[in-house]
Amino acid sequence: MKKFFVLFMVLAAFLAFAEVKNPDTIIRLNMAGEPDTFDPHFAYDTASGEVLSEVYECLIAYDGSSVTKMVPRLATEVPNLENGLIKDEGKTYVFPIRKGVKFHNGAELKPEDVEYSFERGLLFDPAGGPMWMLWEAMFEVYSLEEFVEKVTGMSYSDMIDSNTGEPLPEYKDKLIKIYTDYIDPAIEVDGDSVVFHLTRPFGPFLSILCGYANWSMVLNKEWSIAQGCWDGKADTWWRYHDLPKEQSPLYAKTNGTGPFRVVEWDRAQQKVILERFDGYWRGPAKVKQVIIWNVGEWSTMKAMLEKGDADIAAVPTIYLPQIEGTPGIVVEKNLPYISITSLHFNWNVRPDSKYIGSGKLDGEGIPPDFFSDEHVRRAFAYVINYDAVIKDVLRGQGKRIPADLPSSLLGYNANLPMFDFSIAKATEEFKKAWNGEVWKKGFKLILLYNTGNETRRTVAEMIKTYVEMINPKFKIEVRGEQWPTYLTSYKNGYLPAFIIGWVADYPDPHNFIQTYYHSAGTYGFAQGDNFKKFVSTPTPELGGKSCNQIIEEAATATDPALRQKLYEQVQAFAIKYVLGVPLYEAQTQSVRRSWVKGWFPNPMRGGQDYYYLWKEE
Repeated sequence: MKKFFVLFMVLAAFLAFAEVKNPDTIIRLNMAGEPDTFDPHFAYDTASGEVLSEVYECLIAYDGSSVTKMVPRLATEVPNLENGLIKDEGKTYVFPIRKGVKFHNGAELKPEDVEYSFERGLLFDPAGGPMWMLWEAMFEVYSLEEFVEKVTGMSYSDMIDSNTGEPLPEYKDKLIKIYTDYIDPAIEVDGDSVVFHLTRPFGPFLSILCGYANWSMVLNKEWSIAQGCWDGKADTWWRYHDLPKEQSPLYAKTNGTGPFRVVEWDRAQQKVILERFDGYWRGPAKVKQVIIWNVGEWSTMKAMLEKGDADIAAVPTIYLPQIEGTPGIVVEKNLPYISITSLHFNWNVRPDSKYIGSGKLDGEGIPPDFFSDEHVRRAFAYVINYDAVIKDVLRGQGKRIPADLPSSLLGYNANLPMFDFSIAKATEEFKKAWNGEVWKKGFKLILLYNTGNETRRTVAEMIKTYVEMINPKFKIEVRGEQWPTYLTSYKNGYLPAFIIGWVADYPDPHNFIQTYYHSAGTYGFAQGDNFKKFVSTPTPELGGKSCNQIIEEAATATDPALRQKLYEQVQAFAIKYVLGVPLYEAQTQSVRRSWVKGWFPNPMRGGQDYYYLWKEE
């Protein structure tokens, strides 16, 4: 009888353990931060992108785990030469638009919605946002401002009345023509299709439009205008250009064609609740609700995952040993991920930054141009124990790379030099910095990491420990900030140095090399005027060309061997002058309850694809 009772209790415990909690809801936890914005044309972070990828859709998508094979989505065909939808030697792309697709508000998708979405994105073009990819691909520039100056010969800011925000009378017609003569003809509706006209062939164009690319997601024109977005007119577009994040009408509102719609963004709990859209054109998702929740710290995440109160968790690699082997939890490691994490420097910090102390080289702060001295940058490169980061923090799920280019992409060369961890070499460089003044006077600065990102926190504390060990006059405060604050601070030039990752927007070397090393790149742009001048200035070691020019040549070259050579040239230049310090190329992992079914990896995806998931033990 006693044995039977024990057996019964074990069986009861097993059945209780096996019971699927909240079968119609997927709860996904992370620690790195909440979304920055819901505006697809502003969002440029994985937390925002994970939500937007469920709410909106692109014209085409990746096929499962592939990053090279594409399938139709809101378009009915993927353009190629064989089906005749790529024309004019690669300068014209035709997308037949799918019929019968509904937005969340019930409106039916029309080709005009696609045209409006791309035109609105190009005109909005927020500073530091993702729209540079479309500007580069379609117009050979990196921003609306650059295009205005290219066409008119005048600075955009000089044509706008700073008091009213309206064009000065003598320039209004010129600005109207920016839309009527250039942008509008470049994206046009032709019957049931939308046609894109590029100024020259650009190989990665389809990748820029594909999959998880929120900058290429399709809005409902009528609804967007009703919310206060660009009204579609040629003589008003400047009123909607480069608005601050919170002033975007789509900052916290959504209306897409995707499988889920946002029903709540709880800023206090940093929780986004998605509800299934039963009118979704591919059929309803298998679960009714998705909750994406930034819990902020490990103990809460661990407890919820173990109890089955969470289904998926973005577990920092450093904590994996605490969860591996737990019954009911699946841990898949060493998954491919086209991503790198680096330390980069701002060569001209905003003078009003609260992270540079006194703003002088007096032992109580740093001058705004502190990192424009290459000896300072090189010293910081030597104080990172790269091998320890990979072994102890990443638990082996990463590798060293010479420059800011993943090993899976064209242009990579493992034989390029890499920085060693060396206190002695760091000391030598600090003694040379600013003609010896850094060593004599010391410095103080604040190094930020985004709260919840334990890997970046560890790297920041490592830098602090070794730098302060070298000279007691050197002081670094490590401080955590919420992801939206961190993002805003680096974009606006307030951070003296920043540890940041880059997940491929599209699987091509240009997406990394241009991002980090070109003066108009997303991170290059944030590294200050001295950096921009340095990479824009021709130099004999690059054959009389600038770093910018070499990057631009590599982007449009059709010969892979030539592209390889040019990208190696840029990386060697970047390493020599410490344009950035690559910390590691990470692999990733999936941690989820065993009852989560339908999951598959994709190296281009920052979060999950909830449409395919369901729960079943």
